[in-house]
Amino acid sequence: MKTLLIIRHAKSDWEDRNMADFDRPLNSRGEKNAPEMGLRLVRRNLKPQLLVSSPANRALTTAIAIGEALGFRKKEILQEPKIYEATAATLLKIINGFDNSHDFVAMVGHNPGLTDLVSNLCDSDIYNLPTCGMVLMEFPFDDWSQISSQTGTIKLYDYPKKEFTG
Repeated sequence: MKTLLIIRHAKSDWEDRNMADFDRPLNSRGEKNAPEMGLRLVRRNLKPQLLVSSPANRALTTAIAIGEALGFRKKEILQEPKIYEATAATLLKIINGFDNSHDFVAMVGHNPGLTDLVSNLCDSDIYNLPTCGMVLMEFPFDDWSQISSQTGTIKLYDYPKKEFTG
């Protein structure tokens, strides 16, 4: 079985309108939410074997904060440039290419691609994955390349404003 954790980057800062989208940092709420969501994963005993992130500042900063809670060092986070501004189809190609030695992978990226991906992979009523929101999905396969439309089952949906239920 393969397990995929999709994480949307935490809330970003829009204060500097001249800053390139790729370079936008987290705002104060995002800086608070990312480590909290990492701790929620720890409390649930959910630790991916691999953490893959968009290299955009807000996504990578989110991945680092969540990763620190899970025991990852920054250099252990795999940066995948194709995640930035990716469509659901591009994200699925990335997932289909994951190394099968990893059964549990977390991916940090952006909307609308992530929400579209979750809707495509599972029977989902998630229409907008909130910032720092997470969706844990399981797939009945031993090979990442077999993951395709409507083959996953949602096991967890969590986001910062949702009360933690352990």
